[in-house]
Amino acid sequence: MAYEQVPHHIAIVMDGNGRWANKRFLPRIAGHRQGVESLKRCAKACDARGVRVLTVFAFSSENWKRPTEEVSGLMDLFAMALMREVNQLKAAGVQLRFVGDRRGLSPRVLRSMEEGEAATAGNSRLILNACFNYGGRWDIAQAARKVAEQGLPLNEDNLNSAMALAHVPDPDLLIRTGGEHRMSNFLLWQGAYSEFFFTDVLWPDFDEAALDQAITSFAQRERRFGMTSDQLDGEPASTGER
Repeated sequence: MAYEQVPHHIAIVMDGNGRWANKRFLPRIAGHRQGVESLKRCAKACDARGVRVLTVFAFSSENWKRPTEEVSGLMDLFAMALMREVNQLKAAGVQLRFVGDRRGLSPRVLRSMEEGEAATAGNSRLILNACFNYGGRWDIAQAARKVAEQGLPLNEDNLNSAMALAHVPDPDLLIRTGGEHRMSNFLLWQGAYSEFFFTDVLWPDFDEAALDQAITSFAQRERRFGMTSDQLDGEPASTGER
């Protein structure tokens, strides 16, 4: 397919790993392992299609409520995946950034995150933001606290500059896999004008065809940002949107 209107920034809620495993009578961690493979495939496909920023919801601040063995397995998988993949990410020109609250994370996980960021800091082909121990409400609260500590007015511009994703433009397209139709505390501030695409595909099964379906849907949207269609076309504005 031709990629004439490709979103600059795609954000994804990678949902369905556990259900994918359950359907196959496998432990839930097996679904998360397959989810890592899907993320690698998706990042490569985004790069090939001209997407320049990919932001994924890797671990929610609410995910600590899951069974202890699953959380422990996720932490181990995260650290091992980082150590295994960072050289490939560096070679592919991917800049890895971690977004979220780092308090309470184990020294091993923190070390893996810091080493991954340092190793890929000079890359610019694709920025991969992994939201880890992240929540949209946490992000807004930490931004407000940062602005207040700096003695700045608490306005939209200052808050925007203090957000955890201030280093990239807001997402153009937000995808959620797994059949759910909610944001689940993901990018509440940054997603204000994102286009949404929901799919029943479980994240481990999300492939190039599923990504193309989301991009095709995005290309058919008219993004008005509060304006009318006539204004976008440079014509006299009519009353109301159509």
